[in-house]
Amino acid sequence: MTELITSLQNPKLKQLLLLQQKSSERRRQGLFVVEGRRELMHCLEAGFSVDSIFWCPSVVAGSEELPKLPSGVRVFELSKAAYEKIAYRGSTEGIIAEVRTRQQTLDGLQLPERPLVVVLERVEKPGNLGAILRSADAAGVDAVIVCDPLTDLWNPNLIRSSVGGIFSVPCVACTSEDCIAFLKARGIQILTAQLQDSSLYYDTDMQGPTAIVMGTEATGLTNQWRCAADAHIRIPMLGRIDSLNVSVSAAVLMYEAVRQRQSSPLTLYK
Repeated sequence: MTELITSLQNPKLKQLLLLQQKSSERRRQGLFVVEGRRELMHCLEAGFSVDSIFWCPSVVAGSEELPKLPSGVRVFELSKAAYEKIAYRGSTEGIIAEVRTRQQTLDGLQLPERPLVVVLERVEKPGNLGAILRSADAAGVDAVIVCDPLTDLWNPNLIRSSVGGIFSVPCVACTSEDCIAFLKARGIQILTAQLQDSSLYYDTDMQGPTAIVMGTEATGLTNQWRCAADAHIRIPMLGRIDSLNVSVSAAVLMYEAVRQRQSSPLTLYK
């Protein structure tokens, strides 16, 4: 059954806005917000449980209807004004969902024999983390581990910038201490990206079980990670600027691992 919402003061709209704006509210309710048809389809394909759907027929592009939904999902049809109040994007597709959070743990990760893992320490900007998840999906990374996070994994900016990568790539939040112990116990080499005391990234073997570890652009990695590393790697900086955006650096390093793991470099372009 579909319920109609036209009032801008409707309690359901207010709840959704709180979920968008406050990580504490997302934690309290165990819900997060997904906006856009493509992102919602990735979310459903990954097996997440959708609680409610908000859609506006006058905004939905073309003649598209709602995607097929599991039974029990509450559906709210919104007036254009009501939808515009909750739409996070400037250009929108007329569909927003409230979804149940799902906690992934280190022990729950199912890694292959020769995993490629990306580790991020204290990355603060959700847009950067989302962009890394998008690249991780493209590069076939087996997991992204976020250590001592400064943003929660269900931030709307993160979901939007990942274009659904948060649903397709296993992603875990934990402490650096737990992550280091996890990698060491499984024989996964730790490569820390840093300028000091480092080798060029393309001179480092990434064909075995590998974790590429990135820090913040402002302060880099903590000594805890530098001491735990099996090798330190760097991207050559040939201009006057001494660093790249962390999402760009991560993409460069991920694809070097992909290149090394291909039987022939030409297979990358087929």
